[in-house]
Formats: sequence, structure tokens, C-alpha cells
Amino acid sequence: MLVVHALWSPGRGVLLWAEDGERPARTSRRSLRSARPHPFAVPSTELSGIHPGRATTTTLLLPSHANGPVDSPGLVRPDGPARKRSTLTLSPWSVPGVVVDVAELEDPSPDVRYGDSVDHVVALAHFAADLAGRGRVLPTLDDDRPRARWRPVVQGLDAVSRQALVDATPPVARAEQRRAGDVAGRDPGELLDDALSVLTDAAVRERLGRAEEPLALVPPRRGRTPARSVAVEAWLGALTGEDPSVDAPENEVAELARALEGWDEIGSGPAGPGRGVFRLAEVRTLHDPADPGDDPEDQTGDGTRWELQFALQSTEDPSLQLDADDVWAGDADKLITGAQDLLLAELGRAAQLLPDLVPALRRARPATLDLDVDGAHRFLTRDASTLVTAGFGVQLPAGWNGSRPLGLRLSASSTPAPGVIVRGGLGREELSGFRWSIAVGDEELGEEEIAALVAAKAPLVRVRGQWVSVDATALAQGLDFLRRRRTHAPTAADVLAVSRGDVDTPLPVTGIRAEGWLADLIEGTADRELDPTPAPPGFLATLRPYQERGLSWLAFLSSLGLGACLADDMGLGKTVQLLALETHDRQGDATTAPTLILCPMSLVGTWQREAARFAPALRVHSHHGAGRRHGDELDALLADADVVVTTYGTATRDAEELQRWRWHRLVLDEAQAIKNANATASRVVRRFDAAHRIALTGTPMENRLAELWSVLDFLNPGLLGAPERFKQRFAIPIERHADPDAARKLRRITRPYLLRRVKTDPEVIDDLPEKIEIIQDYRLTREQASLYRTVVDDMMEKIEDSQGIERRGNVLSAMAKLKQVCNHPAQLLHDGSPIGRRSGKVARLEEILTEILAEGDKVLLFTQFTEFAAMLRPHLSARFDTEVAYLHGGTSKKRRDEMVTRFQAPGGPSIFLLSLKAGGTGLTLTAANHVVHLDRWWNPAVENQATDRAFRIGQKRTVQVRKFCCPGTVEKRIDALIESKKSLSEMVVSDGEDWLTGLSTGELREVFALGNEAVGDDGGEP
Repeated sequence: MLVVHALWSPGRGVLLWAEDGERPARTSRRSLRSARPHPFAVPSTELSGIHPGRATTTTLLLPSHANGPVDSPGLVRPDGPARKRSTLTLSPWSVPGVVVDVAELEDPSPDVRYGDSVDHVVALAHFAADLAGRGRVLPTLDDDRPRARWRPVVQGLDAVSRQALVDATPPVARAEQRRAGDVAGRDPGELLDDALSVLTDAAVRERLGRAEEPLALVPPRRGRTPARSVAVEAWLGALTGEDPSVDAPENEVAELARALEGWDEIGSGPAGPGRGVFRLAEVRTLHDPADPGDDPEDQTGDGTRWELQFALQSTEDPSLQLDADDVWAGDADKLITGAQDLLLAELGRAAQLLPDLVPALRRARPATLDLDVDGAHRFLTRDASTLVTAGFGVQLPAGWNGSRPLGLRLSASSTPAPGVIVRGGLGREELSGFRWSIAVGDEELGEEEIAALVAAKAPLVRVRGQWVSVDATALAQGLDFLRRRRTHAPTAADVLAVSRGDVDTPLPVTGIRAEGWLADLIEGTADRELDPTPAPPGFLATLRPYQERGLSWLAFLSSLGLGACLADDMGLGKTVQLLALETHDRQGDATTAPTLILCPMSLVGTWQREAARFAPALRVHSHHGAGRRHGDELDALLADADVVVTTYGTATRDAEELQRWRWHRLVLDEAQAIKNANATASRVVRRFDAAHRIALTGTPMENRLAELWSVLDFLNPGLLGAPERFKQRFAIPIERHADPDAARKLRRITRPYLLRRVKTDPEVIDDLPEKIEIIQDYRLTREQASLYRTVVDDMMEKIEDSQGIERRGNVLSAMAKLKQVCNHPAQLLHDGSPIGRRSGKVARLEEILTEILAEGDKVLLFTQFTEFAAMLRPHLSARFDTEVAYLHGGTSKKRRDEMVTRFQAPGGPSIFLLSLKAGGTGLTLTAANHVVHLDRWWNPAVENQATDRAFRIGQKRTVQVRKFCCPGTVEKRIDALIESKKSLSEMVVSDGEDWLTGLSTGELREVFALGNEAVGDDGGEP
């Protein structure tokens, strides 16, 4: 597993380099006083295959011992001999790397792990793009070369964000040695400002390149600079073109630079001892149309006076605030140094943003500015936020409550939902009440009050004790909207559209009040409020109460034509609930079209097995593999099926044939497979035609909100808007700024369509058995399949020509080698090669561990091969950036006890890798509620003893036990033999695999042979 790091290299840009914990160290006799190759750095050619870029080298100052650099936090290498520790020094190392576009980092590779430095560079690029998007930039001129560029204006809250990025700069991001002899890392502030300047300039140019209208920019004039001189024309062109060079006479460039000094001063000065504060005060009240005690003649608020008061606030002690009158009287000098000059400077700075302040500055001692009602309204709705963004203090009148705007409010109620929902039993028109109104916050206004506000024609009025901004035109349109909507027949889909803001209204929708199942749907509680739907006739599983609720919820959304995402924790039975729904839909109706299920290759067998076990009446067709049917033969098979199971890869290749069908339902299992909306599989599945869509996934979002958008847009196209709108509306505010309002709004929009239950829910945990056992399917890669066949051919010749104890040894040797092939090719070859993506078992294990760790659970991994465990430990540690505990036969008792204690403690390792013999007995590891048997011992008693490390007294949670088995291999066939023996006579199988040696040569060949279903059909990849 490669660990990728990033740094900002002035003059070059984003530079990536990587190290590999599995790469053999190179040696060098050169002194550490001069740079030598980093022993674990990967070649630039290997790195550019992951992120294309220009190859380069750089020198890094890294903490080092006498014999090499210290491992980075993300690099985990196999245990080696202990090294004598020496004093750490910063020493130079030569590292190959690639210079990449920062956009490359927006598409992370699953085959590498990224260090904190990469996340930091991405966050910095997002900050630059955000500044460009909000217009927090100004054009400038580097007159030394000269070059036109856009510079960031970092003030107010943006300055806080910048400092947070400076403080968060990882040490490795500062490690580049720019000049020989430097012995310390670069200043993080200087480094970040250089990067922010370049990235902001690039972000502005990218936005301008997409603009439909050309930029209209006139520089400020100072002196007698010609407004459209050659230099100005060249500068304006360079601001929008690819080449930033300004080709103009030297004297004109100098004049242009002087003309731009006014802009260059904005946002570039250091913070002083205080800042300006602007306080809006109400001197006289406006008329309240709802208050009969007010003057009825004063409908518009004529004569009302507002006052903008100036003050100075100490930056050292924010509680110290001095009115302008006190400052001019000289009373403030002892509290804030140079208070009068500072206040005048702050007012001048504010006037550059708000020209309306200029009249107040013409007075010798400006203390206030009188405003009419329009001016007060402008300050409340626009100017105040401008001042706050620029770093000024703002105080608004107590009667102003911007969080309670005037807007539309919707009230809706639904008919009672039937206890058991049947197909077609719930229509979309079943709303018994639907009414629009205009309200201030939660208080609805009568039609007479609204008419009075329209007649007042004032932009700012007091309504029921609150100051409210009123657009008289929009309010009149809102009144007309109410009258027209009285005759409109709404649907449930209409109400959901309003709840997510997808209805065009003259006033903002400020509230929705719903009753009945409609309220449950909007609030995301429909699964708890609907009557549970029991298992349908013919379905052989006993549904647990939470599964009955899940079935009822799925049927409910299906009846409304709404796509559903069932996001239960793994192990809670998503497959069973879906099969129950399919059985439910087909009661007494043989004409229902088939349902298409897409899943990873490793789950095709699971769907077939679960359907045969719990829903035998369902006709299931598996469409995958080299022998799958096409054309008329395929159409005949599909016409005779209830459920069609295929893989994402097969569906992509056979899209043209599958898209001809109108499916009853389209189901995506492990729906995170379409988390990248631009991937081929994601685009293909969106084109399938189905009456209903369901996504099954325990992780609807793994890393970015764009993944959630992709899944929900598949379910209900257009639900979250276009990708760019979603990014601006939710992704940027939530991911970059942790905006709680945006997060709440996104939850409100998505919760009707997403059902998430976790094992720790009180309503779920009581329903679960103490132990859930799962046979975990996976598929071999082509490399594994080739090695498997070679081993079988070689070993069968030896077995056929041997007798007695020699034959017994050959059988057990063949068994061990085939198990090693199924684990990983490198285990059989003993060549020390990296794990990579060469094993279907390891790839599936990574998927399982991703879900387990995301849920905050702990897991025990058992293997009988210490060599395989030694390979897995550094790989998993690097892959998941976490400690992996490892217990084997050579572990001392003291070390063994320490590991158990740490694993059992909160905050200890989440993954415990154990040798089956060393860790299968005598341990209590109840902190884990997952057990994975990576390779089978074939003796149920031995496996159960290992499982009982977690499933024992003291365990308060349900334990999930997974046993890896690849269909079509020795693993699956021996598992079937053991199960058949257990079911026939409950016999005790002898230790190990000794009982297999008694099988005939023909029986052994049948057991060892590789079936077609063992190999993935997606190019050999798992």
C-alpha cells in the first residue's frame, strides 16, 4: 500500500511523492550531510500512473536516525529486527515526485492511502475556490515582471479560516529544502500565502473562462493615468487570458501600478488594537399594521428616523466598546492606543465598502449617520453582512429577527395509511387537507393584515412586535398565489417537493406543517409509524419486528412511486427484507415484470442462496459469466424469471440488451458502487427503465457528499438538483465550513427516502439473535485462478502415483497450497511481492472492514497461516490508517496480555489479527462483535472455539461471524461436505483435514477442481 504525501513547492505548484512500506530498502554510502535517495520512496513513474503529472525530484528535510529517515505516520512496515535508537535530526533526502494539477486530488485512488498533507492541500484549494466564488478577490499587478493576477482578499471570518489552515499545516508539507544548507522547515504562513495566491488566481481564471459575458473591469484612477492606455488594455487582457504577462511600455506599467495602489491596500494591513463597530438604532418606531394602537395615518413609516451609530471595540478585550462621542472627547486614549486615529481609519476603510458612509465622514467628529427607512432596510438586509465579512463589528436593533422572515407556510394532512399496504392500495392523491398561508415565523397572517402590508409599500415594517423586511411586489404576488392555489389538487409528491425547496414561489417557504403518514414520511419516521407488514405467504423466514417495519416502509414508498435507500448496518438483513418485498409484490399476480438486482460478483451466490432458502417460490435467474445467454435466449429467460441477478460489470457490458426491458424494480446492492456519478456503471444504471428503484447499502456516503448525491439521484432523479447546484448548496457549506443549517436542510430533504438502522438502536438490538453466521462469498482474480489450476494439475499427478502415508502427505500439501492461493498469490510464491489488488479475498475483506470500522466496531481476524497474517498486518494498517494488533505463536505471555488489555480498552486497536492456533483458545476478546475466519480449518469445533473469543459471557452485543468461501473452489466444496455430514449424523469431524485423506482419487479431483463460478467476470478483478 503506497502512502502519498503532498507539498506546495513555490514556483512548481502541488508536488506529490509517495513511500511504500513493502518496498525493500535501498542502501547508500553517501553521507547524510548531502541528500541521498529516500529508501522507501516510489519512482515517479509509478506515482504518475495514479495521478498523472510531470516527473521531478525534490529534497526533503525529514526527521532521521543515523541509519535512515523515520517512518511517516501512515507508513507501516513488516516487523523487523529492533534498531538502536539515536538522536533525531532533520536530514536531507532526495525524493522522486510528480507535479500535478490540484484537481487531480479530487479523485482519490482506492489503491493508495493519502497522508494528512494531501487533505490539507485539497482544503487549501477549496478555500481559494470559495474566495473566488464569493468575489473575495481583487486584480493586481506584479510590476517586477510584469504580470497580471488575481489576489485573495482575506478579511474577517476568512482571516480566521486562513489562520486555521496555517495552524493545521502538516510538518511534511513544510519539508522541502529550497536551498542547500537549510536546516529548518519553511514558514507555514509564507508557504500557505504563496499557495493561496496562486490557487486563487487559477480559480478566478477558471470561473471567468466559463462565464458567458466578458469581464467588464475599470481600474481605479489615481493621478493622470490614461483609463485605456496600452498597459491597461494589456493588463485587462492578461487577467482573463491564459498568459498573465503584461506587454506594455515600462512607464505605462509603472503608472498602472500606482493607479492600483488603492486596491492593493485593501485587506493587506495588519490588525490594529481595535476595530470599528456599527450599531443600528431605532429612534422612532414604524407603524405596525397589526397593532390598532399605532397611528393609522402613518401607514408607510414616513418620518421614522433610524440612526447608524459608530463605536470602537478593543481587539485585546472584546468586551471593551467605546462610543464615538467618547473617543472624540479623548476619554478612550488610555484604553485603546491612538483611539481617535484608529476610529477615523476604520470609518475610512468602511466607506470604501459602503459609499453611503461618506457624508458622515465630512464632519469633524463623525459619530452617527441618519438613515431613512430605505437606508435602514438596506443596512439590515445587505450592508451589515458586507461589514461583518470585512471584519467590522455590527449590532442590530432588538426588534430585528432575520431568522423569522415573512414567507409562505404550508399545512397538509393525509388520509390514514392502511395497516397492510398492498400493491396499488395507496394512491398519490390521498391528501385530505392542503392549505397555503403567509406567516411571520410560526404566526400566520390574515388576509386583511397581508392587504395592509401590501398597501403600506414600505420595505421595513413591524409585524406583531418584530421588524420584517417586506417586498411589496412579492407580497402582492404571494397573495395572488394563495388565491390561485385554493383550487389546486396536490399530491404527496408535491408536498415532498415543497419540503426540499423545489417549488417556485413568490415568497420563500418558511415552514411546513404536516399530519398523518405524510408527516411521518417527511420526518423520516414512516418505518416506525406504519403498521409492520408480516412475512407474506410462501416466505419461509421469520421476520424480526424491525425487518417487518422495513418491509412496510419499502412497500409504502413503492406505492408512492418513490425510490428508497435501505441503509441498515450489515448483518441486519437487507437481503431478506428485499426478498420479502418481492414475494409480497407477486402474491396472486404472475404477470409482474421481473426485478433486476445489480451487485458485486462476490454477492451473486449470496442472492441465489438466500432466495432459494427463504423465497423458493421466486424464480431467480443469474445473468453473469462467460456462458450467459444473449438475444432471444436471454429474453426467454428473463420473461420466465421473477428476479434477475447480475453484476455491475456485466450490466455495463450488456446494457443494450438489459435496457430494452421495463423492470418491475431496479435494485442496487452495495450501492456505493455508483458513488462516483461519472463512472461508466453509474451512467449505465441510470438509463435502466424501472417502475421502482431501491438502493441497499450500509454506507450511502463514505467520503464526500457527492457520493450521497449520486445514490439519491439514481433513486429519485432530480431530487437534489444538478451536481453543481448541490455542490454550492450543500457540499461546500457542509464539507468546508461545517454549516449546521445546510446539514439540517440536507437531512430534511433526504430523510423521507433513506432508512438507516444500526445494531445499537434499542429497537433493533432486542430483536437480534446472539450470533449471526455468514458464509462470505468472494471471487478469485485471474492470477489466482491460473495458480490454482497449476497446483491442482501438479498435485493430482503426485497423489495418483503415491500410497499410504506419502499419499496422505500429498493430499494435505495440496490442500495447504490451494488455501494459500485462495488467500493471496504471494503467499504461495513466497516472493515477498506487495499485496496490491491481486487477491479477491483481500479485496472483499477490505470492503467488509470499511463498514465495520465506519460503524466504530472491532473485529477479530483468524488465519491458520502466520505468513499470510504477516503480509496482511502492514497492508491493512496502511490501508485503514489504524493500528492492527497481531498475536501469533511467538508472542510472549507478557506481550500477549498487554495486547488483550489494550484491545479490550476503549480507544484500543479496532483490528486484531490472530493465528488460529495461538489465539483460538484461552482469550476473552468481547470488545469485538465481529469475527472473520479468513481461511477455513474445516473442523467446526476449532472454528467455534476461535469464535468464542468474542461470543462468550461478557458480550453484550450481537456477534457477526463471517467465514470466507469461494464458490467453485476447494473451500466451498469441503464446506458443503461438512454441512452434509453434520446434517446426516451430527458426527464429530476429526482434527484438521485428516478425514479428507481417505477420499478416493476421483473424489479428490472433484473436490479440488476449479469451477467457472470461482473467477470474477469483470476482467479478473474482484
